[in-house]
Amino acid sequence: MLAKLAKPSAVVIIGALLVGIALGALLGQTAPDAAQASVPYIEPIGGLWLSGLQMTIIPLLVALLITGINAAANAAKAGAVAARAVMTFVILLALSATFAAIVMPLILANVPAPAEAMAALAASVGVSSDTDTVVPDFANFISSILPTNVVSAAAGNNILNLVAFSTIFAFAITRLPDATRAPLTDFFRSLGEAMLVVINWMLALAPIGVFALGYAVAVKTGLAALGGLAHYVAAVSSIGILLTFIAYGVAFTVARLPVGTYSRAVLAPQAVAISTQSSLASLPAMLKASEAVGVPPERADVILPLAVALFRFTGPAMNLAVAIYVAHMFGITLDAPTLAIGIGVATMTSLASVSLPGSISFITAISPIAVAMGVPLAPLAILVAVEQLPDIFRTLGNVTMDVAVTAAIDKSVPREEPKP
Repeated sequence: MLAKLAKPSAVVIIGALLVGIALGALLGQTAPDAAQASVPYIEPIGGLWLSGLQMTIIPLLVALLITGINAAANAAKAGAVAARAVMTFVILLALSATFAAIVMPLILANVPAPAEAMAALAASVGVSSDTDTVVPDFANFISSILPTNVVSAAAGNNILNLVAFSTIFAFAITRLPDATRAPLTDFFRSLGEAMLVVINWMLALAPIGVFALGYAVAVKTGLAALGGLAHYVAAVSSIGILLTFIAYGVAFTVARLPVGTYSRAVLAPQAVAISTQSSLASLPAMLKASEAVGVPPERADVILPLAVALFRFTGPAMNLAVAIYVAHMFGITLDAPTLAIGIGVATMTSLASVSLPGSISFITAISPIAVAMGVPLAPLAILVAVEQLPDIFRTLGNVTMDVAVTAAIDKSVPREEPKP
C-alpha cells in the first residue's frame, strides 16, 4: 500500500537538495541557455510537491486544534498532577515564543546574513525584497480575528480566522456531554489521521520535490543562495540550542536536581532524539531518565506521555524564529504588537500540534504565524527543504525539557502519604 511507503531519511532529502543545487549551478555556468529553458519544466515539479503538502494544511490544522484542545481538557481532569502538567506546558510554551521574539531579532542584528545571499534567497522564491507586504496593526488584528463566515475563511486560506474559530469550537465541544462529544472528536481524529496518510505519500516523494526546488534556485541564483540557507539553518538552530540550555537551567534550579545526576540521566533520551528526531521514539528513554532523577514511575507515566502529546517546548520559539527570519529577509520591520500577535498564534498552534515529520509540521505550524504577522509564505517553499537540520535541535531541546519539567512538576505537587 502507498501508506506503507518508507519515508526517505534526512540524509537522502538534504542530499537531493544539494545535488539539485549543484546541477543547477553547473548548468547555469556551462550551458545557461539550456539551463534557463529547463526551469519551466522542472520548477513546477517542486511546486506540485509543495502544493501536495500545503493542501493538507487547512483540514489538518482544524483537526489538530480540535483534538489537541480536547485532549488537554481531558488530561486536566485526570487529577492534580495532570492538571498541573497542562498548566505548566501552556506557560512554558508562551515563554518559549516570547524568548524567540526577543532573541531572534538580536541574533539577526548582530550576525546578519551576507546581503548577496539574502537577495539571492529572496529572488529564488520569486518575491522581491521591496514586496508590498502589509504588517497588520494591533487594532486591525483584533477586529478581524473572528471570521464572519468560516466557509469563506477556509476557501480563502485565511488560516488565522480558522485558528480562532477552531479554538472556540474545540472549547465548546469540551462542554458537551460525553455521548455527544465523542462522535465529534472521533470524526476530527479520523480526519487528521487521513491527512497523515496523504502526508506520508508526499514525504515519499520529498527527494524529487526538493531536487526540483534546489535546481530551479541554483539556475536563477547560482550558489549564492547556499549562503543564505546556511545562515538560516545556523540562526534558527541556535534558538533550539539556547532552549536546550534553558532546559538544563530548569532542571538545576526549579526541579533542584544535581547537575551530574540530571546530565547523565538525560544522555540516553538525547541520543535517541538526535538519531530519530522523534519525541515519541524517545519516550521509553525519557521514562528511564525520569526514574533515574527520582520521579516515581506512577507520576512519570502520567506527565511524560502528556508532554509528548501536548508539549513541544522548542516549537513556539523556532516556528516564530522562522517567521522573523523571513521578515528580515524582505526588510519587514516587526513592531512589538506584531510580535505579540506572533507569540499568541505560535503558542496556540504548538499546543494543538502533534509529532509530525519535519517537512509537514514546518508548513503547518509556521503558516498561521506568518499569515498573522503579515510575513510572505513563499520562502517556506525552499526553507522546508533544509528543515531536517534545525529539526534535530527541536527534538533535542524538547526531550531535554520534557525530563526537566517532569521532575519540576513532581516537586510541585505534594505526594500522598501512604495509607496505614
